[in-house]
Amino acid sequence: MKVLVTGANGYLGKGVVKALIEDGAEVVATDFKDCYIDTRAQIMIADLFAIDNPYDFFGKPDILLHMAWRDGFVHGSINHINDLPKHVDFINKMIAGGVKQVAVMGSMHEVGFFEGSINENTPCNPQSLYGISKNALRRVVELECKNKNVVFQWLRGFYIVGNTEDGCSIFSKIVQAAHKGQKEFPFTMGLNQFDFLDYEAFCEQVADTVEQSEIDGIINICCGRPEKLADRVERFIKENNFDIKLNYGAFPDRPYDSKAIWGDDFKIRMIEKMKK
Repeated sequence: MKVLVTGANGYLGKGVVKALIEDGAEVVATDFKDCYIDTRAQIMIADLFAIDNPYDFFGKPDILLHMAWRDGFVHGSINHINDLPKHVDFINKMIAGGVKQVAVMGSMHEVGFFEGSINENTPCNPQSLYGISKNALRRVVELECKNKNVVFQWLRGFYIVGNTEDGCSIFSKIVQAAHKGQKEFPFTMGLNQFDFLDYEAFCEQVADTVEQSEIDGIINICCGRPEKLADRVERFIKENNFDIKLNYGAFPDRPYDSKAIWGDDFKIRMIEKMKK
């Protein structure tokens, strides 16, 4: 199979490209830059939104894995709304061109304030521009795929734990602070409970999902259980032997963050069983 991965140079994209290649997929990787992309992929530097016929341009891939998105960690950025029609136009062009399977990276922030386990039937009421735009994209792409008989997969991501500096998550920021020699890291009270998934496991789950088409719709990329933010961050610091302590209460919790939220892992476990 040939998989087109957009946003391939991003924090998440680079790992997913590697995971797909390790599984034997033919990968066409595209982004504005290529400094982090696995060189075993066919790399194409391009502006997705400026291509008239992207399906032909990228060599008629079997699967589109759309991970391109800017300002993902700036939830109030107006770019989420401004870029939305561009994402819709690009994906619609890929479908019109002939791609038979579309997988798009989503986010649990589409759901909004909710407590408990999230499945594909959980109502969405997003509380940020990021969540609003992702949720809108999901609904538009799902409708277009249904109308054109294209396999639709929405990969709903949760909280990803990675120990590199090139991300924008709290874990990447702690790595950055530790490497700078900081002894304290400003933190919230850390009482919220979230679904944490290690970076490598996230990339493998995404790869496993797009490599099959039997299980579709909304698929949670998750571990399936909640953990207190403070506990996971403290464990992360210990796992990496960082000489840094959390300054609890330096920042308030975000008002739209749920107190306890995690993914229903039924679908992803089924996919993993199929692979075995």
